Amino acid sequence: MFIRFGYVSSALNLWDCSPSKSLTFARYSKLDEEAGIEALHSVTKQNLEHTLRMIHYNIAHQIELYRFSSSLVPLATHPDVKWDFLTPFRDILKEIGDLVRRNSLRTSFHPNQFTLFTSDKPHITENAVIDMQYHYDLLKGMGLEKEGYINIHVGGAYGDKKTATERFYSNIKKLPQDIKQRMTLENDDKTYTASETLAICENEGIPLMFDYHHYCANKLDEDDLEELLVRFEKTWKGKGAKPKIHISSPKTEKEFRSHADYVDLDFIMPLLKKLKEMEMDCDFMIEAKQKDRAVLKLVEEISAIRGVKRLSGGSINW
Repeated sequence: MFIRFGYVSSALNLWDCSPSKSLTFARYSKLDEEAGIEALHSVTKQNLEHTLRMIHYNIAHQIELYRFSSSLVPLATHPDVKWDFLTPFRDILKEIGDLVRRNSLRTSFHPNQFTLFTSDKPHITENAVIDMQYHYDLLKGMGLEKEGYINIHVGGAYGDKKTATERFYSNIKKLPQDIKQRMTLENDDKTYTASETLAICENEGIPLMFDYHHYCANKLDEDDLEELLVRFEKTWKGKGAKPKIHISSPKTEKEFRSHADYVDLDFIMPLLKKLKEMEMDCDFMIEAKQKDRAVLKLVEEISAIRGVKRLSGGSINW
């Protein structure tokens, strides 16, 4: 069983390297046109340069999975601002993509919880399409539109999960096919369980992004982990990428759904053992608060298990 590990957005071991520096609409609207464009360019340039630093950091530490920040470009989808961020940053976007491909890194995006396709309000669906297009455009600017994925949750149930699911099937038709092909769906911690999300994935030909922590927080009594993993793996067949799993552990028993700073090895051990039994190679995206530090710590701890061989800074074979 071969597993690679990665982290989300910010490398905490690097000084002042946030890729999510922002420019609020309130501040932007107080600026004249020239100053506004200058501010947009300044923040975006800084975010992309920080992303480039983190890609170099990941290569140096052999961390092959990385999730880009969705906040790379301020106000990119704001209806009163929408601006061309691809042309002025063509070179640095290409540089990022070239580094990713040359070093066989796996990258992705994860839009926020408001990007969903279960709402009965047309403008919510329209905004979701706009946001997915923004993320796809960034992948395309990097030359990663054939390999990067954009992960979202199914959405809300609005008191009637069956009807909301039917709306998903209807609303998702508004998403351009090339973007849908780069889409994954993740089970969540309160509404759509892993088995419910899987059913939607199977129906639409979308890979499941299996979140183990969410599975533990929100599962049906009849859910069997092995059966879910078998079905989960099948959703990735023919997609050109290994199955990908989100891992984190509860902050406390009382705050079970909140993510801890690091990943508790005991918490994820049932998953690791099951994957080992099934001999399933996969990728792990760590969603712990300590990000890259959590990756390096967990890989070190797993490497101490008898029979596990550490292959690089961010991968193991068991």
